[in-house]
Amino acid sequence: MTKSCNKVFITTPIYYVNDVPHIGHAYTTIIADTLARYSRLKGYETFFLTGTDEHGQKIQEAAKARGKSPKEYADEISQSFRTLWNEFDISYDKFIKTTDPEHIQGVQKAFEVMVEKGDIYKDHYEGFYCVSCETFFTQTQLIEGGFCPDCGKETHIVKEESYFFRLSKYEQQLLEWYQNDENCILPKAKKNEVINFVEQGLKDLSITRTSFDWGIKLPESMNDPKHVMYVWLDALLNYITALGYGSDEKRMDFWHNTTHLVGKDILRFHAIYWPAFLMSLGLDLPKHIGAHGWWTRNGEKMSKSKGNVVNPKEVADAYGLENFRYFLLREVPFGQDGDFSQKALIDRINSDLGNDLGNLLNRIIGMSAKYSDYRIDSKDVAKYHKKELDQAWAILEGIEHYIYELQLNRYLEDLWKVLTLANQTIATYEPWNLMKEGKIEEAFALVALIANLLAKVTILLSPVMPQTTQTIAKALGFEINTQAYLTLYKGNELLAPFEIEKVPALFPKIEEELLKKADPKPQMKADKKGKDQAEASIITIDQFFQTKLKIGTIIEAQEVPKSDRLLKLKVDLGEEKPRQIIAGIKEYYQPSDLIDTQVCVVANLKPAKIMGLLSEGMLLAAKDKNGLSLMRPEQPKKAGTAVG
Repeated sequence: MTKSCNKVFITTPIYYVNDVPHIGHAYTTIIADTLARYSRLKGYETFFLTGTDEHGQKIQEAAKARGKSPKEYADEISQSFRTLWNEFDISYDKFIKTTDPEHIQGVQKAFEVMVEKGDIYKDHYEGFYCVSCETFFTQTQLIEGGFCPDCGKETHIVKEESYFFRLSKYEQQLLEWYQNDENCILPKAKKNEVINFVEQGLKDLSITRTSFDWGIKLPESMNDPKHVMYVWLDALLNYITALGYGSDEKRMDFWHNTTHLVGKDILRFHAIYWPAFLMSLGLDLPKHIGAHGWWTRNGEKMSKSKGNVVNPKEVADAYGLENFRYFLLREVPFGQDGDFSQKALIDRINSDLGNDLGNLLNRIIGMSAKYSDYRIDSKDVAKYHKKELDQAWAILEGIEHYIYELQLNRYLEDLWKVLTLANQTIATYEPWNLMKEGKIEEAFALVALIANLLAKVTILLSPVMPQTTQTIAKALGFEINTQAYLTLYKGNELLAPFEIEKVPALFPKIEEELLKKADPKPQMKADKKGKDQAEASIITIDQFFQTKLKIGTIIEAQEVPKSDRLLKLKVDLGEEKPRQIIAGIKEYYQPSDLIDTQVCVVANLKPAKIMGLLSEGMLLAAKDKNGLSLMRPEQPKKAGTAVG
C-alpha cells in the first residue's frame, strides 16, 4: 500500500455462492477489515469492497438440483454472507454481486475495450473441464487419467466455440512487473511460485462459454447472443465495476492504491489473469495482492464428512467476536496455513488478552484508586521514565510497515512487547513500595507511564479489536480517532490529565472448551450371539452372484424436503429410463457435487418406498470415523457395466 496516497482501496475476493461462509472466508474478510480500519485511523479516504460471485455452470446446476432458479439460489447464499459480515461488524463500503446491473454494464464495456485492443478473438476450445473448479486442464495435468488435479472430481471433455483472451501476449510484461515491483505479491515466497508458472509459458485464455446460459451476455455490438462470459473474466472485473467502471466512474481514483486479499488457491487467477486484463484495459496494476494460507482443525483438513468444519459464527458467539479476530490474526503468519483448536484459542484469550492486556488495565485502575483517587496526570512521566518511553517508542515507531506488508502477526507481537514492558516496569519499580517510602510523585508518574503505554497500544490495536479498545480508551479518558493517532502515536505525546473509569473485567478466564464436540458413536460389544450371527451371515459364491451390481451415472440430484439425510437421485444404468434412488447421504454430499459422477448400484434390489418416494436400488458406500465415501470405479465406465 503506497503510504503517500490518501485514497486506499481494499478488497476481499468475491465469494462464490456454492456454500455458506466458513472460517477461511471470515479470515480473509477480517484481515481486509483490519486494513480498512487502520487506513481510516490514519486519515486515509478508504473504500472497502466485498461481495459474491454468482455466475457459472456450477451455480446453475446447484440451483436446478434444489428446484430453484439460479438467481433465487444465488440471492439466498449471497445474503448469508452479507448477514454474517453485518453481524461481525465488518466495515465494508460496498457489497457487490455479479448480478448487479452496474457490474454487468461494466463487464460488457471491458469486453468491448479488449476487442478494440485486438486482445479478444473467436476460435474453438477443446479440453478437460472441471465444473466444480470452473477450470480447464490439459491431459497432462489430470490425475488418474481424467480427474481434476485441484478437487479430485471427474472432468469432462468440452469442445465448443469460444472467445479467447490473448494472455500469451502479456507474458513478458507480467514477468517485468513481478521483477520491478518487490511487494506486488505478498508474501514474497508466493510471488516466486507465480513467476515459475508464468516462465513455463502462458496460453491464451478461453473467456466465454456456450454450453450454459447463467452468465453475462456479450455486448450487443458483438451480435453473438449464444455466448456468456466465463466466470474469471466476469468475476475479476468486479474490482473496477464496483468503483463505477463502465457506468459512473467518479470513484475510479481509488483504483490507484489497491490491495487485494485472496486465499492461496486463487492467487494464480489474481496474479496472472487479472493484471493481464488490466494491462489490456490500460489501467494501473494493484499495489499488493496478498495470498493467505488455509485453516485446518486440530491438525486435520476440514471436511463436512468429518464434521470438523469451523463455523465462524459459532466460534464468535461462544468465545467473543473480538477475541476470535485477535486469534485469527495473531495465531499464524500471513501466507502460512493455520490450525484452529479451541485449546489454542482459549490460551490466547486467557494469556495474551486476559493476563497481558486486561489485567494491565485492572492494575492501573487499582493503583490509581489507592494512590490518587483515580486521577492520572502525565506531567512527571518523562522526568522519571524517559528510558521506558524511549524503549516503547523504539518498538512502536517502526511498527506500521507490518500492516502494509500484511505481517499482522508480527504487528501484534510488537504491540504485546509494549504490554510486556509495562507489566515488567510495574514489577521493577513496585509503586506500592514507592508510596510507603513517601515517593508519591514517583509512584504517580509510574502509574501515568503505564496508562500512556496502554493508550498507545490501544490506538494501534483498535483496527483488530475495535469495540474492546473503545472501552479501554474511554476508561483512559480519550477517544480513538485520527487526532489521537496523530498525537498520542505519531506525535508520541502523552495523555492529558484525566480521571480513570472503572470497567468490568474485559476477558473473564475460560476454564473449559465452550463448543461441544461431536459425540462418538457407541462401540458394539462382541458376544456369543454376535459371533453366531456373523457365522450365519456367511454366503456361498452362488448366493453372491445373485446380487447384481452395476455402474451408474448420476444425472440428477436434489434434496428430499423435510429430510436431514436423504437425497433423491436419478441414476442412468444403461436402461431405457433412469432409476430413482433415495440415498441417505445428504450429510456427506451436496447434490451439485454428484451430477455426472459414477457410483456402484445394487440393481436387483426390491423397490421400496422411503418417505413416500419410490427407491429402485441402493448405492454402495463405505463409512468409518472419517465419514462416508461412495464406492466408485477407478476409471469412468459405460453406464450399466456389471461389477463382479
